[in-house]
Amino acid sequence: MSSMEQPSVEQKTPRSRWFALVWLIPLALLVMAGIVLAAQAYRSSAAGVSFLHDYPGASTLPDGAPVGFPAWMSWQHGLSAFFLLFIIRSGWIIRTTKRPDAFWTRNNKGPIRTKGQPIRISLNLWLHLTLDTLWVLNGLVFYVLLFATGQWMRIIPTRWDIFPNAISAGVQYASLNWPVENGWNNYNALQLLSYFLVVFIAAPLAVLTGLRMTPGLAARWRPLDRVFPLPVARKIHFPVMLFFVAFIVVHVALVLATGALNNLNHMYAGRNDQSWIGFIVFAVTVVIMIAGWFAMRPIVLRAIAGTMGRVGR
Repeated sequence: MSSMEQPSVEQKTPRSRWFALVWLIPLALLVMAGIVLAAQAYRSSAAGVSFLHDYPGASTLPDGAPVGFPAWMSWQHGLSAFFLLFIIRSGWIIRTTKRPDAFWTRNNKGPIRTKGQPIRISLNLWLHLTLDTLWVLNGLVFYVLLFATGQWMRIIPTRWDIFPNAISAGVQYASLNWPVENGWNNYNALQLLSYFLVVFIAAPLAVLTGLRMTPGLAARWRPLDRVFPLPVARKIHFPVMLFFVAFIVVHVALVLATGALNNLNHMYAGRNDQSWIGFIVFAVTVVIMIAGWFAMRPIVLRAIAGTMGRVGR
């Protein structure tokens, strides 16, 4: 073989990569089947029966804990879901787009003025930051109302038995014999820990890492490089997004599978019955989300962003 000849190297096309990932599906099904069989076997054992008897899956709430869901929590939940959907979408577009179609520069003559010149950012990043701001403002209202009304007692652990009860609830879910519960009165322990993780860990992490990465602020926060380097913020921000995606998928699946009408009434109508009101409100919010998904086209985003600054290439 001459020095000019090179051995052929087979390059995988995107289609072949996706085909290789298809083999993960039967593997995942086998793993899930193994988990179900193991959970069922444990529940049938003497140790499992005793453990689930001692820890049925829910921890007792503090005295004075509120019952039910107030109206403000219903609209807070709907707004958070709406903003989060498009935050995830815009964040994914930013991560996968190499050459943005348009850029946005803030108008420095409005109510928000800075000494330096505003930084030019992509239109996708403008959308992401705008939605982030709305989500954070909505979240601040949620925190205030949560502690003002005592609803915090429903999603913050107050007893150590929350952890074995969460394991018990997990075993019950995994065995496909789901825990008997009534979220109107008290979440099961696994739900409580999940909501605590979302509200008090994942959400603040998303905000802090997002602020650390924001153009303009990142340069001003260089003194934080030793304790909170920018690369660390980037490495945390994306997994937090994946966590939110996983939580949404599991959350929606369980809401629909464990008594859809009752659960949707709790979440969207603030009532504890089997009426169709909650479902109707939920359906309307889904329609609004779908409409917003298709409405967020470059021409629409340009028009909206143009009212706040200059849009161009």
